[in-house]
Parts: sequence; C-alpha cells; structure tokens
Amino acid sequence: MSSPRCAVVELQSLFLALFLVFCASPSQAYTVLEARLHSAISPAQADMLDEAIAAAVAKPADLLLLSLDTPGGSVEVMRRMVGSILNAPIPVAVYVSPSGARAASAGVFLVAAASVAAMAPQTTIGAASPIGIGGGDLPKTSDLKIKNDLTSLLRGLADRRGRNVNWYKKAVDEAATLTAPEAVAERVVDLVAVSPRDLLEQIGKRGVPTPTGTIRFDGAAATIVAYEPGPWHTLLSWLLDPSIAYVLLLLGIAGIFFELTTPGAVLPGVVGGIALILALYALSVLPTNAAGLLLLLAAGGLFLLELHITSFGLLSLAGVAALFLGSLLLFRFDGHSGLPLSLILPTVAGVCALLLGAVWLLAKAQRQKPRLGLTALYGQTALVRRWSGRAGKVFVHGEIWDARLADDAGTRDFAPGEPVVVVGHEDFVLLVAPRPEHAAA
Repeated sequence: MSSPRCAVVELQSLFLALFLVFCASPSQAYTVLEARLHSAISPAQADMLDEAIAAAVAKPADLLLLSLDTPGGSVEVMRRMVGSILNAPIPVAVYVSPSGARAASAGVFLVAAASVAAMAPQTTIGAASPIGIGGGDLPKTSDLKIKNDLTSLLRGLADRRGRNVNWYKKAVDEAATLTAPEAVAERVVDLVAVSPRDLLEQIGKRGVPTPTGTIRFDGAAATIVAYEPGPWHTLLSWLLDPSIAYVLLLLGIAGIFFELTTPGAVLPGVVGGIALILALYALSVLPTNAAGLLLLLAAGGLFLLELHITSFGLLSLAGVAALFLGSLLLFRFDGHSGLPLSLILPTVAGVCALLLGAVWLLAKAQRQKPRLGLTALYGQTALVRRWSGRAGKVFVHGEIWDARLADDAGTRDFAPGEPVVVVGHEDFVLLVAPRPEHAAA
C-alpha cells in the first residue's frame, strides 16, 4: 500500500504531464484566404480586392494572400487598391507568382504596400515609370509632376514596411527592374518562395507584422482557402479583357455599318450598338492606344465611303489596311505587347467578310426593281377606265389611279380597256404612254 507522500508525488506528476500536454497542443489553426489578381489593374480588380478583404474578415481569416501577376494599369485604381491594403483589418501578403509572372508598373505599388512581399522564382518586379493614355511619353512638365507624386507615394510605402526606399524611387525615375533573388538581396521584397505553402512556412517562422505586434504560426499546418469572386467581378473581368474589348469594338463597327447599308434589318444595328457601347466603356478603362482606335474607326468610314464613291475597290483595300494596322496598335505600348496575330487575323478576316457581304447585299438590292411604292409600278401595264384628252383614270394592281400622258407621248385618246404602260409619276399621278403595239402610226 502506497504512502500519502507517494500519492502526492504521483498527483504532482499527473498535473505536470497535463500541463505539458496543454502547452504542447497546437494553438488555434491559422487560416489564410488566397485571392488571385492575374490581369491588368482595373476597377474590376479593385472591387475584387475589397470583396476579398471583406470575405477574409467575415470568414474569419488571419491573413489575405494576394497572388499577383500584372502588367500594371490605372494609377487612380492602383491608389484605391493601395489604400485598401493599408487599411485592411488583417495583414495582406502579396506574392508575385507563378514563375514567369511580373509585378510591373502599378503592380510595384501593391507589392510595396503589402505587409509581407514575396516573389516566386523566375518572376520580375519594376518598370513603374508613368506613361500617357495612348502609351507614349508624357509632356515634360506633366511627367515631372506625376513622377514626383508617385515617387513620394512609393517612398512612404517602402519606408513604412522597412524596404529599400532608393530602389523603389529608381523604379519610377529610371524604370528599374529586378528578378526575384535580386529583389530579396536589395531588400525590395521580403522572401522568395516556390509555392504558397512554402511562403506560409517562411512567413510563420519570420512572423507577420500587425499593429499589435509580430504574429508567428505553424505555416505547415495553416489552412489555405481559395477565394472565389462573384459573378459581377467575372463579368467585368471578361469585359475588360483587351481581346474581348477588341472583338466587341469590331463587332459594333460591323453591326452599325450593316444597319446603315441595309436599313430596316434592325437586329444588326441593335447588336452592333450594344457591342460598341460596351467596347467604348472597356476602352475608356483600359490603357488604349489612341492611334490604333482612330485607325479602326477610319476603317469603318472607308468601307462606308466605298458605297458612295466609285473607287474600283481602292477604298475597301485602304479600309482593310487600316483595320489591320489599328488592330496591331490598339493595345501596343510599354508593358503590353499588343493583341496576338492569332486573334487579329481571323477577326479582321471575319469582319471584312461581313462588311463585304453587306456591300454585296446593297448592290444586289440596287439592281432589283423596287417592290414597294410608286416606283414599283414602273413598266407595269395598266388598263384605261376612262380618258379625256391627256388625262384619265387607269386600273393597275387592283387599284384605280389618276393618270396622264407623259410629256413625250404626245396627245391621244384611249378607249376604255385599252392597255397603257406606266413610265413615271408626279406626286400621286401616274405618267403613262401607249404600249408599243398600240402606239399611233
């Protein structure tokens, strides 16, 4: 039988074991919401970021991980997104990924604003110099003002996150760029990670800075939840895709052209009008090359002139050339290589076929005799009902019309029931002439 002293020792050992088990037990699981921004920065992407932050807070998640691959975009939208990151209730980590991705132009600011900035291998960051709407250089005074404004913003972001302020200044002034290893060596970003899981393991050991202090966690056990944007973001992202905007623009031009050449068709005009409005909205948001847009509109004008000017096809050839060159230039500027030829060639060919089809239909309609109105009666045989001098009544197509002899038909009386030929009209009076076999000798 054990002594009371032994019982006390055993009880102490039990409490010590329970305490160690409690201390060794894992803390509450660390949850990460992962969102993807793999496109140009536009209002749709800004809305998506705001919704992702709200979803992360509601979940609740401990960290928002933003996978980034962007050529840049609107400065105003970028500022809105930077504000969203800085004022988010939870930390936001920006991860330039996958391999081959880039954080260019406005994307540099998102990286600088992030609580944790990371890059995948074979990714790049930089080239944040501002450019004009059409892709060209800004005027000297405007360029200096905008550069100073953007530089001050980047300096403040880099200083707040403890990153290399001088390099971020060069990204605007000199369009400097870095690879992932170089960015880490230059203290432009914090980490290089081969995958989101590898990134979380490194962040967990390093710690995530928050207003209340640095938080560390077990990255291997962290839960990653993918954020699925809503249908509105999907629709806007689809509409603001340069390829979709380009196709909508050409479809709108073709639809309006078809309606102008074949009045009354209605459907081509309605579809073309809607497509043109959507395309112009997308082009107002996307950084569009003005020269490319003007060439595309000029192509539509040249095709329209072909209907009214005898050019033996030269205006149509000029229209095709303008259509092709405008397609090449529409989105070609710094940071964008332009639309691919695999899209341009079939689209231009299809639009040209549609426009030429409209021209053929118009020419065919012009060669046909009219089927409606008074001109449809030209050449028809009418029967005289009564006649006196140069005027009388005739019956044609089931109707009785006032009629008179044409000026070059002389003067003649017609007997009731005698056939005459309609050769013209004045107001609602038909001009008639004797049929050749009934003409006076």
